[in-house]
Amino acid sequence: MISSFRLFPESASTIAASVDQLYWFIAAVSVFFTVLVATLIIVFSIRYRRRKAPRERPGHEGVLGLELTWTIIPFAISMVMFVWGANLFITLREPPPDALQVFAVGKRWMWKVQHLEGRREINELHVPIGTPVKMTLTSEDVIHSFYIPAFRVKQDAVPGRYTEFWFEANKPGRYHLFCSEFCGSQHARMIGSVVAMEPAEYQAWLSGTDPGAPVQTMAEAGEELFAELGCASCHQDGDSGRGPTLVGLSGSVVEMSDGSRVLADAAYLRESILRPQARVRAGYQGIMPSFQGLVAEDQVLELIAYIESLTPAEPDGGGRGDPGPLPDLVDVDATGNESVASADEQEGET
Repeated sequence: MISSFRLFPESASTIAASVDQLYWFIAAVSVFFTVLVATLIIVFSIRYRRRKAPRERPGHEGVLGLELTWTIIPFAISMVMFVWGANLFITLREPPPDALQVFAVGKRWMWKVQHLEGRREINELHVPIGTPVKMTLTSEDVIHSFYIPAFRVKQDAVPGRYTEFWFEANKPGRYHLFCSEFCGSQHARMIGSVVAMEPAEYQAWLSGTDPGAPVQTMAEAGEELFAELGCASCHQDGDSGRGPTLVGLSGSVVEMSDGSRVLADAAYLRESILRPQARVRAGYQGIMPSFQGLVAEDQVLELIAYIESLTPAEPDGGGRGDPGPLPDLVDVDATGNESVASADEQEGET
């Protein structure tokens, strides 16, 4: 029984060892200074305790060298912790460009997982080892937190916003998946498993389905939903409809009716589906109805996957000519918050 007890979860990702090293460094520094300060308190309490007839001692001015020492050394150690931790944080927020994309929607009290290839899971996540996996998260109700202790990764799933992180499993096995953000009365039951598999085994799992259940990719499911909602009646190829064409839209820079320019990323596409009147494309009327409450978050992800799959036949097709010099670019997240990027940054993106 004692042999099965683990103080720390198993290390099963490429980043886990780095996170553990930082943790043990911070723990060692904390223990060292705790013991040092506690020891000095005890020694000084005994050495300089008040006596019955204390002798008068001359006053002493501060020693500059000593004061600089106990200021500079803790500051340097704190900066080592900061730089080390910031580097790990940035690494976990910058997925490799070839990372496998997986989407997860938090809902009290479950995780709904979607793979681009069409497989769906509830409270389980299958991933291949040796392959970076980029997770895109959102929530249907309250804030949840996607936590895989064995991979040393955790990311909040926030309503109305897309958050991302990545990991790379390096050891096959089944690992715990938790919601680490209190989300209601049954928060403790919002648990699941992450199954790390050999690449060949993962491909076999990805292509296998229940008998009689055809597999639809997320883009195919989004195309079907796009037709069911009647979106094609307005969004036609060649900008011939009442709405702009969606071919080549994803990742492009579009001009709004107020003169601002927005990067058409997943957050912008989500806003355009659920809150179309928030920003109206230049040259078009704000006649698109809102689909808020009509489509679930996983269906929004499918629609976005379909729109992202619509690429022009030619590299420069589907446009409306040279837009000219770019002003400051307004980037909109899934909640409608804005951030401004300079024209130099836009040239790097476009």
